[in-house]
Amino acid sequence: MKKAQIKKSVSALAMAAVIAVSLFGYGCGAKSASTSSDAGVSGDFTGTAKGFGGDVSVTLTLTDGEYAFTVTPEKGGMATSFTKNGDEYLWLRDKNFESTDRPRCGIPILFPNCGKPDDGVHHFNGAAYPIEVHGLADLVPWQVKSADDTAIELTLTPNGLTKFVYPFDFAFTVTQELSGRTLTITWNVENTGDDDMYFSVGGHPAFMIPEQYDIVFNKGLENHTETELEYILIDPETAGVDAAHPRKLKLQDGRIPYTRTLFDEDALIFDNTQVERVGVEVDGKPYVTLTCKGFPSVGVWSKPKADAPFVCLEPWIGRCDNVGFDGELKDKYGEQHLKAGETFQAGYTITIGE
Repeated sequence: MKKAQIKKSVSALAMAAVIAVSLFGYGCGAKSASTSSDAGVSGDFTGTAKGFGGDVSVTLTLTDGEYAFTVTPEKGGMATSFTKNGDEYLWLRDKNFESTDRPRCGIPILFPNCGKPDDGVHHFNGAAYPIEVHGLADLVPWQVKSADDTAIELTLTPNGLTKFVYPFDFAFTVTQELSGRTLTITWNVENTGDDDMYFSVGGHPAFMIPEQYDIVFNKGLENHTETELEYILIDPETAGVDAAHPRKLKLQDGRIPYTRTLFDEDALIFDNTQVERVGVEVDGKPYVTLTCKGFPSVGVWSKPKADAPFVCLEPWIGRCDNVGFDGELKDKYGEQHLKAGETFQAGYTITIGE
């Protein structure tokens, strides 16, 4: 079998495994997105009849004045709405949201990898584990740990099916808090196993945008005075990062204007904590701003060679492999390491308007 065919087979196998997880439920036989009183869950709940073969999906909504934020735990724990006075800021694609395909909209959670690993597999202790682009967390149902008027906590734990693509024991909790126009998302990953674990984690927020806008970098951060940034691209042949050929992006007052050709070569990837805040401005006014202090990588992406109605501002801790990478998980760029019983925490914010 040719190498290209092997890659396709491995990728298909990984996708089949994680979709099986999403269809049959997640986490030690417990029901996902439980909202019963004994689960200790309260808040603003609404039932819908979308997704997962017509089964009812529970949505949880936080409100603060004119702002509202909604998540759908059974759809990969994905945020599915962030509004101001009813005006939507997140981009959703109905067909994708209602299917069991990977969500390309809202705010997906990327775990245990950001981007695509080399040849579609992770290598650990000499074994190969097939896994899809951006991992498995955005493909499977999450459980509601708690919800009230101020915060929503979702949790993800492994089972036998997920061990096929990711061999570690963990408890991954995502806390989402709304305060006025600012949403705070906090990740907490605990190694619940006996062995060391490795992972990457990230977000993939997709924002609806007008026809013309500017992308603004590090606005208001005193430790950033760059007049240009260095970025790298994804190699179209291997889907790896072409880190050996960085490019320069000249800024005009900390920004670049959107052009139809900006994303023709795919995502712009900024490493080495160059970007800790990135936003969209319209007519010189803040439209949406993402702040991710201390994150090693940020991706800015929209659909290549298309006049797409969205832009993705993506905070990553870890990313896809460099071209030619053939090492193990521990050797990946930005990969996180937890010993047994240790906990990792990180977070970012999204702010609407000014």
